[in-house]
Amino acid sequence: MTITTPTAGRALRRAAIWIVAAAVLVVAAILTISSATGGLQQGVPLAADNPAPQGAMAVAEVLKDQGVTVVQTGDLDATITAAAHGDATILLWDVDLLLDEAQHARLLRATTDLVVLEPTGFELQDLAPGVAQAGAAGGTFAADCDLTAVQKAGTVEAEGSSYRITADGDTGDAVGCLADGDRFGLVQLDVHGTNVTLLGLSSALSNDRVASAGNAALALNLLGRHGTLVWYIPTVADLEGQTPPTIAELTPGWVTPLVVLLVLTVLGAVFWRARRVGPLVVENLPVVVRSSETMRGRARLYERAGARLHALDALRIGTVTRLATACGLSRLASVDEVADAVAALTGRDRGEVAGILIHRIPQNDAELVRLSDDLLQLETDTEAAARP
Repeated sequence: MTITTPTAGRALRRAAIWIVAAAVLVVAAILTISSATGGLQQGVPLAADNPAPQGAMAVAEVLKDQGVTVVQTGDLDATITAAAHGDATILLWDVDLLLDEAQHARLLRATTDLVVLEPTGFELQDLAPGVAQAGAAGGTFAADCDLTAVQKAGTVEAEGSSYRITADGDTGDAVGCLADGDRFGLVQLDVHGTNVTLLGLSSALSNDRVASAGNAALALNLLGRHGTLVWYIPTVADLEGQTPPTIAELTPGWVTPLVVLLVLTVLGAVFWRARRVGPLVVENLPVVVRSSETMRGRARLYERAGARLHALDALRIGTVTRLATACGLSRLASVDEVADAVAALTGRDRGEVAGILIHRIPQNDAELVRLSDDLLQLETDTEAAARP
């Protein structure tokens, strides 16, 4: 017998919100992985070995062609070692702000020519006292100072940060270039005998901007003044000795005794309440399970899950089977055939019979009980009509 119930649409509607949520999570994961992969492919911005548009490999390669030895380093000790072999320019690009005051002081002592890309407030305090941040800057700047690198560039087209020369500190020899009002994209000053150049318009060194205007001339004359250029981008290696405390160091002293006490308490409770395993129970097979127990167990499961339609379907299947037998139909008869036969036999409306057998869906427990009573009454009327 074929029983057709409208459960698929209802189940789909119930699961729609979870399907949408799962789709959103999948899309978000794909976008996150794509962006992370894209970031890894781009490499470190303004790195001497990065050929991406944001890298600075073009400048490094041209400097090598002009006889400048370019050494890229990732920690302060290697940088000082590389600059100790002779006159060298150190380019500092601390993009992650890893260096502290003591490391800045060591860097100043290691060279007489230091170029700092887009320094922040902490770097300015240590490396360029008397110079302060002045916000973002960008556009085309004409040569407006006597520095050789700026004069040979003529014009510079770049974006980055700008700086303002303040009255704090010894800044009488500070030179500001590539100005936008009282803000400068490049500042050069002497700090304890070291020529410090602050280049805020750092995009002039990038592969995709170095060929614009006079950016190439600015980069080559600024970084190629000595036979060696140490391209220093600090990494986590500079954080050695500054590692954060471990979990054991952060844990209070009373936690360990408390955990031990809890473990002992649990073990004591286990031994106290545990029961010895007795002999196996011999049971004759097959075990007879009463049909009423099965029926009640399934009913409790339906009730706990709120599956009213499944419970009603179980009642409808039994009712349709008995109605087919009462009407003299085959067990393979469809619900529609049974509904037609019952309506003709009892004189009831065919739509009412079909609603009881298949179409009506209970929305609450009261409707489920009412439909169960209707099924019972329909079966009683059919039996009475078939066997008066």
